[in-house]
Amino acid sequence: MTQQPSDASDKAATARSTDISADPAPKTILIAGPTASGKSALALKLAERHDGIVINADSMQVYQELRLLTARPGEDEEARAPHALYGHVSGAQGYSAGRFCADAAKAIAQARASGRLPIIVGGTGLYFRALLQGLSPIPDIPQNIRDFWRAKGAEHNAAWLHKELKKRDSEMAARLRPTDPQRLLRALEVLEATGLSLAHWQTKAGAPVVGEAASERYVMRPEREELYRRCDARFEHMMENGAVDEVRALLALDLDPSLPIMRALGVRPIRDYLQYGLARAEAIERAKTETRQFAKRQLTWLRKNMIAWSEHSAQ
Repeated sequence: MTQQPSDASDKAATARSTDISADPAPKTILIAGPTASGKSALALKLAERHDGIVINADSMQVYQELRLLTARPGEDEEARAPHALYGHVSGAQGYSAGRFCADAAKAIAQARASGRLPIIVGGTGLYFRALLQGLSPIPDIPQNIRDFWRAKGAEHNAAWLHKELKKRDSEMAARLRPTDPQRLLRALEVLEATGLSLAHWQTKAGAPVVGEAASERYVMRPEREELYRRCDARFEHMMENGAVDEVRALLALDLDPSLPIMRALGVRPIRDYLQYGLARAEAIERAKTETRQFAKRQLTWLRKNMIAWSEHSAQ
C-alpha cells in the first residue's frame, strides 16, 4: 500500500539509473522521507531497475502485527522485488536503533553477496543517522536494572518518568520529550547501570554501517499541504481495508501499553473507538490529525539533519 510517485519522480529515478549503473563501485542507496511521501514506491522502482533489495528503515514497519496501519509493502509489491526487515519483529518486543543497525548490516551484506543493490528506505531519521555515523558504544545494561525500570514504566506514565529523570539527569531530561516513555526509560537505565548520563555516551563515536562515500542519499520533502492530503487519503484507505480489524487483533494480545507498537499511528484512536465509545468519524479525524502532526515533525527533522542529502520533491 505505497504511494505511487508522479511522472516527475519517474523521470528523476530514470535519470539517476544511468549514474548508478555506470559507477563500478558498490553502492548503497538511502531514501528518507516523511510518511506518505512516496519513498517506498520510488525504492521499489529502483529495485526493479537495478536488481536491488528494499531494506526497511522505519521503526514501526518492523512489527509483524501491523501491516496495514504502518503501510508496509503488500504481497504484490514484495513479489516485484525482494524486501528485508519488514514485519520481522513481534510487537511484544521493543526494537532499538542498535538492533536495527545489526540487522541492517546483515541485510546489506547479504544483498551485496548476492550481487544485489541495497536500497534502504524509511522515515526514522535516527536509523539513518546510526547507519551513517554509528552508534555510541554504550555498555550492556544488566537485566535486573532493565527489568526494574521496565516495571516502573508499567507502573507510571511518561510524565512521571520525565520528572524522575530530571531529578537525576537534567541535561538528558531537557533533550527528551516528556511524552516518550521508551527513550526516558532508556536514559534512566543507562544512568543507573553506568553512573553516567546517556548524553555522555552519545558523545562517543561509533563505527558507521554505511560509508558516505559509497552511498547515494536522497530525501523526499513534498509540499506540506500535498503531504497532508496524502496522509488523509491514505488513512481513509486504511479504514476501508481492515485497519479496525488489525487493531482489534492487536488489542486481543493484551500487550504492555508502553511498547512502541502500541504508539503506532492510528492505534489509539481506533482503540478508543473499539473500547471506549468514541465515534468512528471522530476516531478517523483524530488519527488523521495525529498523522499530519507526525509528518510535520518528520519534515522538520529532515530539514535540520539531512541538509547534505539530494532532495527529491516527489511532485
